[in-house]
Amino acid sequence: MTDNNANIAEKRENRTLLVALMFLVVGAIALAIVGFVLLKEPAEIIEGQAEATSVRVSGKLPGRVMTLYVKEGDMVHAGDTLVHIHSSLAEAKLMQAEAMKEAASAQNQKVDAGTRVQIVHAAEQLLAQASAAREIASKTYQRMENLYKENVVSAQKRDEAKAAYDAAVAAEGAARSQLSLAKAGAQKEDKTSAAAMVNVAQGGVAEVQSLLEDQYLTAPCDGQIDQVYPEVGELVALGAPIMSVLKISDKWMTFNVREEYLSKMKLGEKIKVMIPALDKREVEAQIYYVRDMGSYAMWRATKATGEWDSRTFEVKARPVDSIADLRPGMTVVYCP
Repeated sequence: MTDNNANIAEKRENRTLLVALMFLVVGAIALAIVGFVLLKEPAEIIEGQAEATSVRVSGKLPGRVMTLYVKEGDMVHAGDTLVHIHSSLAEAKLMQAEAMKEAASAQNQKVDAGTRVQIVHAAEQLLAQASAAREIASKTYQRMENLYKENVVSAQKRDEAKAAYDAAVAAEGAARSQLSLAKAGAQKEDKTSAAAMVNVAQGGVAEVQSLLEDQYLTAPCDGQIDQVYPEVGELVALGAPIMSVLKISDKWMTFNVREEYLSKMKLGEKIKVMIPALDKREVEAQIYYVRDMGSYAMWRATKATGEWDSRTFEVKARPVDSIADLRPGMTVVYCP
């Protein structure tokens, strides 16, 4: 009697488990059907990031960093002094150039001053002597001419007096030319050459001075100091960047998208984007730049799917309204 009761209870328990299992399987199948019906594909998103214009500060003067007047994170205005660079070599070249300029200027003044006064006086005296000699020769020739006409002297004597007179006239002309050259001073070509040397020396001075102007570098625009590269005491080369200034006022967003999404991101259109770092704030941005990046999107390879290749385009959009808290590098999400 006891064994029969045990068998009946065991059969009843098995039947209950089977019914429960059947209900569980039916419920799972029902949930799967409902889930399949109600399941939606997740929305596709295009992820980009915020950007801002970064201006590098560099100069023409190689030297040693003496003083940094700003540090990373400081806000600056255009024209603010950022760094002092010292170059002993440039200062020595400036002294050399100024000395060459002084030497050229002195030479030019010497040329412009003309011949010394003593030389002019000597030329004047020679002219006076030549004039006196010409006067005497002229009188002697006139006497000889008169005596020749009276047959007192021979033609030979008259000719000798005439030759002496002609020689005196030529000597006077030569003395007058020497005096004229002495008063005129240097030739025109010499003056032009001396003036050109002064200009060359002045150009050398201006060149070194232009280099030394870059010993104090200033901010090219309003913004924030993004990075400072050298430390105080380090040497910097010609044109080496000293620091970079971030133009906070010039911000934009960059997206790399497949070309099939370009119909939803047309040039000039406005789109709604979400910024996760700013409490998922939604803002409006206007697309102003679309360019082919020249590469292929790996998720649309022809050999893998049998479809066409899909190029990747770079799309840039600028916020319609200013967003003070937007920082370069922040993620920006667009749901097409």
